[in-house]
Amino acid sequence: MTRIAIQGEPGSFSHEAATRLAAELGEQPRIVPFSLSAEVFAALVRGDVDAAAIPIENSLAGSVTEHFDLMLQNDVTIERELLLRIRHNLIGLSGANLKEIDRVFSHPVALAQCRRFLAEHPHMESFAFYDTAGSVKQLVELRDRHAGAIASREAASYYGAQILAADIEDNPENYTRFFYLRRSADAIQSSYANKMSLAFKVENRVGTLVAALSELAKEGTNLTKIESRPVHGHPWEYVFYVDCQLHSPEDGARAVTALRSHCSMVKELGRYIEAAL
Repeated sequence: MTRIAIQGEPGSFSHEAATRLAAELGEQPRIVPFSLSAEVFAALVRGDVDAAAIPIENSLAGSVTEHFDLMLQNDVTIERELLLRIRHNLIGLSGANLKEIDRVFSHPVALAQCRRFLAEHPHMESFAFYDTAGSVKQLVELRDRHAGAIASREAASYYGAQILAADIEDNPENYTRFFYLRRSADAIQSSYANKMSLAFKVENRVGTLVAALSELAKEGTNLTKIESRPVHGHPWEYVFYVDCQLHSPEDGARAVTALRSHCSMVKELGRYIEAAL
């Protein structure tokens, strides 16, 4: 059984992603939840768990920047990615009625993605909570028929609650991209990998970033994402994170080699199969 760390409560979207990723690899998962993302990475590096499933980017809310920093700081490798369709539901106690709900709890991002539904039900006051599934867990523990939670279908099932309104998100094109991480020493690189994630740092000189990106272009790699993060303790210096599509494993090796001549630091975060919608 594969022990997979997630940040958040059982029944969360991370729980669902971890289960799907394990299934794709033919593994039987045992989900190990943690309160903080840093705890997830620490447990993986220590060997307390075998893998971790982390959200890295949402199609509406953007990147989870903390996870970029943690991937750089820890000796972990991306082994796989998954695109998970995010479906939000209003959840109440079993037997509750939609008209009874006057308070709704969820993660701030989930609340923001359901503004239209909440506007259509002005008697429902929304409250930010630390986790979507955690809001359902609280709901069941308090047994409050007037409280609701916004979370996944899996959360309702896991905690024995009831969906009062399904698919209440404003935008149906709501996806979260998840990475499946292992310790670098244990990671297995697929021979069919067609995507690579890199982190690099350029020196603070005119044209260095353009030169680095030009090297990637010369190698024929298609840049699909670029993200910058500040270097802690060095104001106005940045680490750049990029995703590149690969035509062959050799493309990845050439891209890393080309970057090294222009960068003070290059770290390959993983090569993996690009997820499809």
